[in-house]
Amino acid sequence: MKTIDEMMKELPPDLQQEVLDFAEFLQQKRVRKKQKKLRMSWAGALKEFREQYTSLELQKKALEWWGD
Repeated sequence: MKTIDEMMKELPPDLQQEVLDFAEFLQQKRVRKKQKKLRMSWAGALKEFREQYTSLELQKKALEWWGD
């Protein structure tokens, strides 16, 4: 199996640039995912249903609502 460097050398310059652009895109995409912080804005959102449903029933209901 060829290395990336070997494969790159066989490509014309415009395709080499396209490969580099794609690699940069993948790198940036990975960096952005790592920087995301967990948001807790959903916490307590189903508080009004506390007496009406068990936690398992609430989970099922939430999945139903998200599917709509």
